Amino acid sequence: MTITIDGGEPFFYRGSSTGCLLVHGFTGAPNEMRGLGKHLAACGYSVLGVRLFGHGTRIEDLLRAREQDWIASVEDGFAMLQSVCSRVVVIGLSMGAVLALHAGATLPVAGVIAMSAPYQTPNSLVTPLRPIIPLLSTIWRYARKTGSDLNDETARRHHVDYQAHPLRAVAELEDLVSSTRERLSSIKSPVLLVQSEGDTTVPVEHTRRLQAEIGEGQARILWLRESGHVVTCDMEKDHVFQAAANFIGQLQEETN
Repeated sequence: MTITIDGGEPFFYRGSSTGCLLVHGFTGAPNEMRGLGKHLAACGYSVLGVRLFGHGTRIEDLLRAREQDWIASVEDGFAMLQSVCSRVVVIGLSMGAVLALHAGATLPVAGVIAMSAPYQTPNSLVTPLRPIIPLLSTIWRYARKTGSDLNDETARRHHVDYQAHPLRAVAELEDLVSSTRERLSSIKSPVLLVQSEGDTTVPVEHTRRLQAEIGEGQARILWLRESGHVVTCDMEKDHVFQAAANFIGQLQEETN
């Protein structure tokens, strides 16, 4: 029996006809998006924080996850919000940001906020090894994490995530990043890219390449300096929350 861990639960706040779909990162959990969700709910928006397949339970569950499962988790959340909202903005962190961009290319979203989004898999060995990873993962199942770059000590202590990367799931992440990269030119809604210069997982060059392929007139960048990869929980989280609310507010003004 699979049991959701504390902080792994999805969440929903009912508000206006503008919906915000929040998507957490790889090996993370909805809890890393909850602070942002509460802020957007306080602004009056409807907010749904999804739990991606294989996350927020046991790390063994992530071994069964496939790219299509994560896409389906987002599509389900989008459908739920769309049933009660006239417009939906998709907001994601890390892998969740990749999924948000994927949704922007494949679903009728009003806007996309992609935070700490990789343009390609950060580990340079993943791409060339992708064809043999399923076989390799039968022998080497997990890669231990090297540590967190969260600068906020309290956030680092309370961050809910798995303590290793399942190698089989890393291969699926590579597929997701690759398929999303091919769809970037299909994104037609406004995009806000959020990236910290202190992110040790995703280099700043990734954000610039995303902006170039989406279109500089369509995608703008919010640069941070004092945060690590998980910008929704780190030193500048309040700035991130307000920037997200402002972006959504501008979308409302443009469509009203």
